[in-house]
Order: sequence, then structure tokens, then C-alpha cells
Amino acid sequence: MRTLLSFLLLALASVVAAISTSGNRLLVVLDDVADKATYSKFFADLEEREFKITYETPKSDSLNLFNLGERTYDHVLFLPVHTKGLGPNLTPKTLHDFVNAQGNILLALSANTTTPTSLVSLLSELDITLPTDRNSLVVDHFNYDITSAADRHDVLLLPAPKPVRTGIKDFFSEDAGTKLIAFPRGVGAVLGNGQLLNPILRAPRTAYSYNPKEQAEAVNGDDLFAAGQQLSLVSTFQARNNARVTVVGSAEMLQDKWFDASVTKLGGKPVVQTFNREFAKRVSGWTFQEIGVLKVNWVEHHLEEEGAPNDSNPAMYRVKNNVSYTISLAEFAWDHWIGFNVPEADEVQLEFSMLSPFHRLNLKEESHRLAAVHYHTVFTIPDQHGIFNFMVNYKRPFLSNIEEKNTVPVRHMAHDEWPRSYAISGAWPWIAGIGATVSGFLGFVALWMYSAPVGAGKKVTVKKTQ
Repeated sequence: MRTLLSFLLLALASVVAAISTSGNRLLVVLDDVADKATYSKFFADLEEREFKITYETPKSDSLNLFNLGERTYDHVLFLPVHTKGLGPNLTPKTLHDFVNAQGNILLALSANTTTPTSLVSLLSELDITLPTDRNSLVVDHFNYDITSAADRHDVLLLPAPKPVRTGIKDFFSEDAGTKLIAFPRGVGAVLGNGQLLNPILRAPRTAYSYNPKEQAEAVNGDDLFAAGQQLSLVSTFQARNNARVTVVGSAEMLQDKWFDASVTKLGGKPVVQTFNREFAKRVSGWTFQEIGVLKVNWVEHHLEEEGAPNDSNPAMYRVKNNVSYTISLAEFAWDHWIGFNVPEADEVQLEFSMLSPFHRLNLKEESHRLAAVHYHTVFTIPDQHGIFNFMVNYKRPFLSNIEEKNTVPVRHMAHDEWPRSYAISGAWPWIAGIGATVSGFLGFVALWMYSAPVGAGKKVTVKKTQ
């Protein structure tokens, strides 16, 4: 019954769900509304995914991210503007409040345009550092397009980024083949050590960031902002409320001329197609929560003992009970929910904890449904009474956080629930000792009561002394 109900609810959700799990209202902030023609293919892809796009300039009087305390937009896309400030409606505090309200931000930078102070302040709060001179450019003398950047080497050609380690789901390089990402005239950022920050695309080891105006003739290594893989070309921040902020270092890579363009890498194949269009789709899809979104369909725990009632999610357990735990997980993939399969070399774990975990167990896949995967385990409650939590805390790069906690009290054994002493092998020596003591006492009493005194039945004479 539970499985049928879960299937019906998931089917209904897949019908009424929006393309993005967080909404489809998108605000695009650009220098001039006419500039959208430069990004027509990118915006056409967004409209095909059913986003309702509103175009505004920073100084527009109608621009407002909130109305009566509620978000007026679900996502914001910032393209390069020529103003240092974004006006009173896009202050750092407003943008910070927008992220706290689970709004998503996609920020595209350019080395040809100064980044507004509001955006620099927002990124600084997220521990994302941009070059201080605001005019820095990322170049690479070994990985550039020899057709469009033969002199300046500022159009980087990079393979699609793969996961940096095992256990991370690959969203950005699948089906890339031999295609390359063109990163023209972009800005590199340096990420802090926060757990909420993750780079999507890093610069090659031979790349570096410098100011072409101040260091036109020679580049001093001591004056470099950063070099090599210190530079993050596409960076992400996922807040604890699952709001997402993405920084794309090159807005030009989103323009029409770089979508499916033909490029030639130094020392590479003569002509290679760019991967920019598909890469832009995946980066924007991740930012606007079309991919990488997890949810818990339901959680069930019950006794796993013979003769015990099989009630789902009972209000109380007893120490040393055998308990079964099952959690159903789903993942949103562009326009529908599918079952979430844990990547190889990774595990979903259950913690049964009070102040600290008493059990930390890997959950095994029990069954795979159309829009859910069920993970399951069985364990024995420890010999400790108190308030315990079933806790699944699954946090991985590029996936939304899962924090599922169910609190249950665990009572001690009742006086009539202990096993009889004769059933405990460790008590047998003590029982034998008690038996020996009782037997010895009874034997002594019997001998005392039924044994005649010495000389019984003889007449004893007593002589009187004079």
C-alpha cells in the first residue's frame, strides 16, 4: 500500500512540477536590453526549458527582488555592466537576503568590464576573491586558440571538467568527447577553504592572471594575482539552505559566436567544435536547480523481530531491539524525478546517535522504482536507554543537502522482559553454587535431626563424693 501511494504521489508531482524545482521566474540584469541579442542562443535554450525571463538594467525603477517580503524572482542572471554600482535595489545586503530566501544567482564576469562593487562584496562574503585591480585577464601560452588569440593567448581551450575525485557525480563532462570549452577573455577567482565552495572548471597549470595594462611588457611572478590551478574559472557556492551561486569568469563564452564554434588548439587537432553550448546549459541548469537536486520521498523504520508488531515508525523502542530502517531517495533530472543512484565509491550512511553516533551504517540499495531508490539496513539498538536519532546526513559536491532526522525514545528493559536466570549460561555457576549450598544445609539438618548421640540407651551412674 505504501509503495502504491508513493508511486501515485511521485507521478502526480512529476506532472505538476516546474522545469526547475525552485521556480521558473528568471531576472536577467544587463547593461542594455538590446545586448540580449548577443546571447540569443543562450536565452533561447532557457526559454525552451520554460523559464519566464525578465530583462532589466541596473538603474531600472521597476527592478525589485522582493515584494512584501517574498521573492519576485526565483533566479537572477548578472551579465557584465559598465557601472560600478548596481543601484539601491541590488545592494550586497539585498543579494545576501535573496540567497537566504533560497534564490539562485548566476554571475558572468568579463575582463573587459569592471565588476560592480555590490557583486564584489557579495562574493567576498562567500569567500570568493577576485583580482583587486578589476582588469586582470587569464592567459595561457600553451592552451589557447591559435585562430582567435594568436597574439594575446587570452582564449583558453580546455577539456570538459571531470570530477576531481571518485564518489562525485559527473554533471559537466558527460558526452563531451573531443570537444573543448572556449574560455575567452575571462577572469579567474581564488576560492577559500569553505566546504560550501566547489570549482567546476579550473585553469590549467600553465595559466596565470595578470593586468595587461600595467604588465604589458613583462610579467613579474611576485605581482601575479594567482596562477595554475589556484585559478577557478567557473566556481560554485551552495548554501546550507541549498540556494546556489555560480560565478562564470567569462561572459563571452555564453555568446552566440562561441556556441558550437570551430577552434584550433596549439599543437592539437586542426579543427575542433566547442562544447560551450552544452556546458552553458549544464552550468545554468545546475545553478537554477534543474539538476543535482535530491529529495527524500519517505522514511520508514520498524521492529525486525519474530512475533513483534510490524507497525511503521513506532513511537518508542527498547534496548537491544532489532530495527529495520529504509529511506527512499529521488533526484531531479531536468524535467522529471528519477531514482537517485549513489555514485561509485560513495555511500549513503545512517547514524543512530544520542550525543554521538552509536551506529554508523552504510545503507544498501533494496529496490529501484521508477522515480525512487530505496536504501535499507537492519541493526540492533545498543544497550543504552535515552533519546536517539535516526540521522541521514548526506552532503556531497554539486548535490543538494539531505538532512533527515527522526527522533525516538529508547526505554530500558521492563522487569518482566529479562530472560530467566537458567537461560543465561553465565549464571549457571552461581545457580550451581546456590544448589550446593542448599543441598549441604539440608543434608546437615537431616544428619543432625536423625543421628543418635554417642552412648544412647545405656544407664549412666554417678558416684557421689564424700
